[in-house]
Amino acid sequence: MTGQVWWYVARSSGIVALALLLAAVTFGLLMSTRLGARFAGTPWLLAVHRQLGGLAVAFTGVHLAGLVLDDYVQFGLGDLLVPGASPWRPLAVAWGVVATYLLVAVQATSLAMRRLPAGLWRAVHLSSFVLFWVAALHGLTAGTDATAPWFRWPLVGAMVLVAGLTVARLARVLGGPASRERAPARRAAPQPVPQP
Repeated sequence: MTGQVWWYVARSSGIVALALLLAAVTFGLLMSTRLGARFAGTPWLLAVHRQLGGLAVAFTGVHLAGLVLDDYVQFGLGDLLVPGASPWRPLAVAWGVVATYLLVAVQATSLAMRRLPAGLWRAVHLSSFVLFWVAALHGLTAGTDATAPWFRWPLVGAMVLVAGLTVARLARVLGGPASRERAPARRAAPQPVPQP
């Protein structure tokens, strides 16, 4: 192995984690807007959304491990766990630290969704909007590829896509019941017939 292998691991896994996060957020927004209304109740779509989030966590873990094992900048655990602690590009690294915490919180509450109050789950899950923007800022300000056109322009395009879908989502929420498709009324569960 060359001395740069961990640098390549850190770079590539960070880019993949960001792409997976974009895909997870995009799937979530499509499911919650009219744009994806016909697929909103499809179980496989929700499963893909959840798997993308889990993979984003896994690749973020690989990204962090690659940064610790690479000897060029020499990140310590404190540099990667405390926002602003890194002497190397402290603000850019801080965006990544905050994004990591938000990603773990969103994924952990998604896994525990059935055991959490709906309001708590929704509040944490809505932070995925902030998560995407913080992760995008990290991508645009940190690392070797931040200024490379092949990285920067697709990321800017992804930001435009998420912004557009967010506007569509907000329009649906703020438009009130008339702008949303009415959900079919839930049928009451059949009551057991008393036996004599």
